[in-house]
Amino acid sequence: MEKAGQTRFGERLRQLFAAVMLLCLAVCAHPSRADDAVGMKQPAAAIHFGILPIGSASESREQWQPLLDDLEKKLGHSVDIVSVSSYAGLSGAIADKRVDIAFLSGRLATEAVQRQHMRVVAQFVRSDGAKGNVAMLIVRADSPIHDLKDLFSKPGHWRYGRGEPLSVTGYVAPEAQVFASRGLNSDTFFASVRVANHQNNALAVANGEVDVATCNNPDLDLFRQNFPNEASQIRVIWRSSLIPSGVLVVREGMAEPLRTQLIAFMRDYGHAPGAAGERERANLARIPDLAGFDAADESVLRPFVDMEFQLIREQARHGRWVSEQARNARLKQIDADYQVAMRQLLRH
Repeated sequence: MEKAGQTRFGERLRQLFAAVMLLCLAVCAHPSRADDAVGMKQPAAAIHFGILPIGSASESREQWQPLLDDLEKKLGHSVDIVSVSSYAGLSGAIADKRVDIAFLSGRLATEAVQRQHMRVVAQFVRSDGAKGNVAMLIVRADSPIHDLKDLFSKPGHWRYGRGEPLSVTGYVAPEAQVFASRGLNSDTFFASVRVANHQNNALAVANGEVDVATCNNPDLDLFRQNFPNEASQIRVIWRSSLIPSGVLVVREGMAEPLRTQLIAFMRDYGHAPGAAGERERANLARIPDLAGFDAADESVLRPFVDMEFQLIREQARHGRWVSEQARNARLKQIDADYQVAMRQLLRH
């Protein structure tokens, strides 16, 4: 019995030894997460950069890529481009917190600041030094529409191409300054309305698919580069007042010191001395009509809030109401809403 017991005991020892050896091999092959965190450097968090589409989404990515490559090298963080085909798509990405920094037009930036926890950190500076652009209405060079008088002489006759409602130059500015100020709504004034980006609308004008369309000077310049023959058939019949340029916004909850480093990089880009600065400025020139970024805050968005409420007021003023009292009540509410919007914008 004693021998059998010793045999069983020895067998258990061998099994235990084998188990220990297997455990050691497993630990060596797969170190614990704690050891991995200590012994191996974790990859730096990616920076998610949202780009408002100028032309197509692929064009926008190509235009921004050299600058973003420099950003990646400088900060040591990979840069993921969030490039979409519509204003609404980019707004949705910001709302879902899939964007850390973004290039936005004023109307989209206002929404991001008021509702999506973003802050304005810089404003675009055009290659001519201006901090703004103009909205336009364009027609074919051989069009019978020579000015706004010709346009308004035939309600329900022309075909119209405009931008999304979030587009300042594609919708808000022409709607406020051209149509609503005359008691008109572009969606009902024209025989048909087509919604697309500026590049596609300009092509539609050149190809005779629409009679008049919205555009702006940076997009028209890009159109001339990409489609010189078609651009020669385009004529401008209206220009808006100067509209402040687009801005850079950064997510409020972004980790420090990365947030501060990111803002400093964007504001300083293009200002380096010597050959480095020349290369950076060449990269900026790839982005239509861009020369650099000036430090800015939410106050630069005030003209967009003013323009939006100008449009709302004009629509209310010229709308159909059951009584003058109802109209006045609506106008009073619009003024109150404007004050709330301004407090939200300038709360920081």
